[in-house]
Amino acid sequence: MQPAPPRFRFLRQMAMAAAVFLVAAAAGCTSPPESVRVAAVGDMNGVKNRDPDSPSGRNAAAITRLVQDNEIDAFLGLGDFQYSVPHCEDYVKYWTPLWGGTMPKLYWVTGPNHDWQPGRNEDLEDFINGQCPGAPEKAAINQQRGFIGNGQPYSKDFGNWHFTFLPSAYWRYDPAQGRLLTTWLDNDLAAAKAAGKHLAVVYHEPYFTSDTAEHGRAVEHKPWIDVMWKYRVRLTLSGSQHNYERSCPVNNSDQCVSDGMTAFQVSTGGIGLRSFTSSPPYIEKRFSDTHGFLRLTLRADGSFDWNFVPTSGSSTDSGTRPAPR
Repeated sequence: MQPAPPRFRFLRQMAMAAAVFLVAAAAGCTSPPESVRVAAVGDMNGVKNRDPDSPSGRNAAAITRLVQDNEIDAFLGLGDFQYSVPHCEDYVKYWTPLWGGTMPKLYWVTGPNHDWQPGRNEDLEDFINGQCPGAPEKAAINQQRGFIGNGQPYSKDFGNWHFTFLPSAYWRYDPAQGRLLTTWLDNDLAAAKAAGKHLAVVYHEPYFTSDTAEHGRAVEHKPWIDVMWKYRVRLTLSGSQHNYERSCPVNNSDQCVSDGMTAFQVSTGGIGLRSFTSSPPYIEKRFSDTHGFLRLTLRADGSFDWNFVPTSGSSTDSGTRPAPR
């Protein structure tokens, strides 16, 4: 039997993801916990790096301790797990010795190029799903849901918060699928909003970001941003830029507003850092001299605390956003 064309595989994956979400929503009869504890970072491990004293190794060790001590409920991998063109053996030989201990709490998104470029490097989905020879246990989300493809969106409730995970690589490799995914996103956020959840979205290439010499904002993501604003998403998490940024609560027109999205860009996992070449007015805090990761405490009322934990360098960022009115 011939495999289904990519578009039909994508539609089938969307239908399965929607069914899982509806079943989970129907089963949600228990009271949510008061708070959810999250760690997040992207752009993690350099080419052939296994050095525990490298910036990547220090980050991995710190997050692994949080996982082992049950001090976080989820580790969000924001894409670009292993550089530069990784395949199964690279994830097993280099990423696993440093970061493998995070798998029991790992929820993930792919980025283009380093994680997933169709026809060039497509092994991340096999590795995360425990199918590469020598791979560690499956990531947390795959233990719960089974096989998740590089281009498959999914969503997950953590307490009273609903997180949506989007494969932003579609905008580079198949924009028609990116547009199709906008409808899926609209339906997913609408259902979560109707259920009374506070909303967060995770995707690799940031929209609210400063330029670097290598990258600017992902302008093609604007349809997603419009949907996020429509449902008043509280926060977003992205990587890609090799530095750290936090926006004001911002709307889809780049204006700081009380009910906007707080956009965190956390690509300080271990790769060489990049300087900024522009200064958007909606960015409230940024630095490009420190590796580390972001910790979030998300409360049931929609308020949250954030704290950037430096592991190589000294810059940091912390604060609280109050509950929505």
